[in-house]
Amino acid sequence: SGRENFIRLCNPHLEKMKEDILYHFALGTGTHDFPALFGDVKFVCVGGSPSRLKAFIAYIAEELGLGSAGCDYPNICAGTDRYAMYKVGPVLSVSHGMGIPSISIMLHELIKLLYHAKCSNITIIRIGTSGGIGLEPGSVVITRQSVDATFKPQLEQVVLGKTVIRSTNLDEELAKELMQCSKEINQFNTVIGNTMCTLDFYEGQGRLDGAICTYNEEEKLQYLKEAYDSGVRNIEMESSVFAAMCNLSGVKAAVVCVTLLNRLEGDQISSPHDVLVEYQQRPQKLVGYFIKKSLGKV
Repeated sequence: SGRENFIRLCNPHLEKMKEDILYHFALGTGTHDFPALFGDVKFVCVGGSPSRLKAFIAYIAEELGLGSAGCDYPNICAGTDRYAMYKVGPVLSVSHGMGIPSISIMLHELIKLLYHAKCSNITIIRIGTSGGIGLEPGSVVITRQSVDATFKPQLEQVVLGKTVIRSTNLDEELAKELMQCSKEINQFNTVIGNTMCTLDFYEGQGRLDGAICTYNEEEKLQYLKEAYDSGVRNIEMESSVFAAMCNLSGVKAAVVCVTLLNRLEGDQISSPHDVLVEYQQRPQKLVGYFIKKSLGKV
């Protein structure tokens, strides 16, 4: 439509601050020129591992013809060891660590960064790994909506002692666009499904191999089958707060995760290292193709 959609900040207190220090990024409005550094950003890709996000920025630079093989990309957040951030052209690549608390901290500062930089028409995509339910390992899941461990599409957050419920729906059109891109590259199985976001990796996901386990295999399988029947196709630990915060900020968002195993068949990831490396590149390839297509470079 040509209309510019700017970041919506849901915090009136920020306008009264002389300086905004993004502590966990080692950046601040008093020390850095945000519009000059980040004003041209249109796509933000976030994921757990700093090394994977560095690999992604090198990949996308080559895909967009903005860098050459072996080119080094400096970590913009080198002043901290909490998160890593890389940029090439209109693409920003940021690590978020593991779990809801870690990605939540990163997103608060990322959303403020994009706001201070006066960015518009932003698309944020989480690329990552997950446990699949009823899917072959290596399948890619584009999230329709993030659900909690009771299969509800919501994030429960306690604010000032009161429970706040936030919606975890993701952009339907963006999910369809990504699905179309997967059909065009036609390299791996991709589905649109619900993603269950849990508070931990072991008990919260019904694993039998943690340090503590108070249920049996039959109960575990019954739970995972209930999840499947409710539309869940994969499990990870970040999508709910990611969806909720992007919704509140008026940002188009998607979650694209590869499945490393089928949880109906086991709990431990046993594929060889080189196979896992190739699996982990699949969300990068899909999102890379989407970015190229969006920029008219396909």
